[in-house]
Amino acid sequence: MAQTTNTHRPLDPKTAKVGFIGIGNMGEPMAAHLIKAGWDVQVYDTDADKVRRFTAAHGGSAAAGLEAMGQRSNAIVTMLPDGHIVRKVVLEGADCLAKGLARGSVIIDMSSSAPVGTRELGAELAERGIGLVDAPVSGGVKGAVNAALTIMVGGDGALVQAVDPLLAPMGKRFQAGSLGSAHAVKVLNNYVSAAGLAAAAEAVLIARRFGVDPQTVINIINASSGRNNSTENKFAQFILNRKFSSGFSLGLMAKDIGLAMEVAKACKVEAELGHACLALWKEAETELGGKVDHTEVVRHIGED
Repeated sequence: MAQTTNTHRPLDPKTAKVGFIGIGNMGEPMAAHLIKAGWDVQVYDTDADKVRRFTAAHGGSAAAGLEAMGQRSNAIVTMLPDGHIVRKVVLEGADCLAKGLARGSVIIDMSSSAPVGTRELGAELAERGIGLVDAPVSGGVKGAVNAALTIMVGGDGALVQAVDPLLAPMGKRFQAGSLGSAHAVKVLNNYVSAAGLAAAAEAVLIARRFGVDPQTVINIINASSGRNNSTENKFAQFILNRKFSSGFSLGLMAKDIGLAMEVAKACKVEAELGHACLALWKEAETELGGKVDHTEVVRHIGED
């Protein structure tokens, strides 16, 4: 078993053993930044080729399995598609983290997970003496590559402070509140982002049909009160040039909006605009498929 640590004491790269699960478009540069900053990192992914490429390019080591990673590690980072998968790798199946993790270890879930599910998972892990912090991110692949992510952090205050040195090499941290609050803020942020992208796509379509050049529309919006992250960082870069390669899927965006509306329901907020936005993105997912880049939502909204 991994050596028990005091989770209220800041993690130290000289002594901590870190496991990183999920070497995808964002997980790869995030884990690479940790290695570059001097952390002892072992990586795991269901795609063994990704792990081999990662260790060849960045260093670190490959885990033989989840239980084995738990036995070696006192801190685990998960960067996975959703909370269901996080729960599976942590607690379920013949090979899972909980079988190897010692009391006093900590899991940092940087995935976009359901806030209520995060609190449930945290309660189950607490019974085993294992801490849980939710630390989802915003900033996309570009932010991950540049170590400029916005990292929202939720959990016990002392535990949040203890894991801060591990999060620091990946971006700027913002304490959101108790466990699950960071996941709530993350999906609400993605709802706002999705609504802004859809609104801008409709505006560009209307302007184009009125005879205005789309790039001109974006230039003017970006110098005016309507500008948002999508008009500034997605239209010229991924949409108008038809690259559609931002690195975040349409299905994941629809999933996050749905989670945001679950939070709204739990808080007894009707969120009429939010539900309209969710309907649009779910229709786009049905039409285009969930695996396409989320910027392709403009194809659903309408093209000439």
